[in-house]
Parts: sequence; C-alpha cells; structure tokens
Amino acid sequence: MELRDAISQISEIHAQMAASQVFRGYRSATALFSAAMAVGTAIVQSQFLAHPARHVGLYLLLWIAAAALSLIVIALEMVLRCHRLNSEIQTRLTLLAVESFLPSLIAGAALTYLLFRFEAAAVWLLPPMWMILFSLGILASSRILPRATIYSGSYYLLAGIFSMVSFHGAPMFNPWIMGLVFGMGQLATAGILYYTLERKHEAI
Repeated sequence: MELRDAISQISEIHAQMAASQVFRGYRSATALFSAAMAVGTAIVQSQFLAHPARHVGLYLLLWIAAAALSLIVIALEMVLRCHRLNSEIQTRLTLLAVESFLPSLIAGAALTYLLFRFEAAAVWLLPPMWMILFSLGILASSRILPRATIYSGSYYLLAGIFSMVSFHGAPMFNPWIMGLVFGMGQLATAGILYYTLERKHEAI
C-alpha cells in the first residue's frame, strides 16, 4: 500500500511539474506550414471553385482537408519530439496540449456536420465559427504555451466575430477570408513561437 501511495504521489508531482512548464511541442516550422496551407488552399479555391456557395460540400471538403493535413504534420512533429527527448515530463506536456485543444476540434467537427446535414442555409456561419473555436483552443492551451500566444487566440476570436458580423451568406465563402485570417494568424503564431522559444533554445 505504501509503495502504491508513493507511486501515486510521484505521478502527481510529475503532473504538477508538467503543468508548470512551457510546452515546446508546437514549432514555428509547423505553424508556417499551416499558414502556407491556408494561403495555398485559398489559391486552389479561387482557381477551381468559382461558385463555392453552389458547391458547399466541395468548399467544406477543401478546407477540412487542408486543416487535417496541417493537424497531421503538427501531430507528427509532436510525436517525433517526444520520441527524441524520451522525457516523461515532455510526454505529459504533450498530452496536456492535446487535451486542451481537443474539445475545440470535436466541437468544430460536430458543428460542421450538424449545420451541413440539417441547416444548409446556415452553413455560411461555419468559417467564422471555425475561427472562434480555433481561438478557444489556443486560449485553452495558453496555460502551457508562451504567454504571447494569448494574442494569437484573441486575434482569431476577433476575426471570427468580425467576419460573422460583416459577411452574410455567399460572401462568407470568399476564399481569402479563410486564407488571410488563418494565413496571417499562423504566420504571427510562428513568429511568437520562434522568438519566445526557439531563438533562445535552439538546442532543445
């Protein structure tokens, strides 16, 4: 029983240590990749999907595919980093990061399906809602990220609210609304990650 209690206490200490440290699993390179994906997807949409409001399914498929690819690259970077460092603290930090962001991803997926399936007239609300949910994921993760990432989360929140108020219906499907919001946002996030983490810890 004493051994079990001791192991439990050690586990709690490790969890507290992880929660008090800064997560370094998000890197500027992957943030830049997602920025490039946003701009690239906007270019593809502008060239091959001239009337997205008439083909909402294709619009959603295009942007969901871009988001999925970005998430896969980020996840691979996190897994490889954990494997390379072989640190229990880093593993716990990675799990905390995933747990913090996962509810926003699940909510986004659920809202996308529900609006597309049952409220087609309101599907134009999805892009600003994606921005807002993305901001909530960043803000929820900010406790283990550099403090400056709060600005990134606030940017996406304001962009989502502004887009929802300013655009209604078909204009919301303009490729450069998503492309510029996420392109500039991820570019700024890459800068924050580099200057707060990687520039001073290039050997980490």
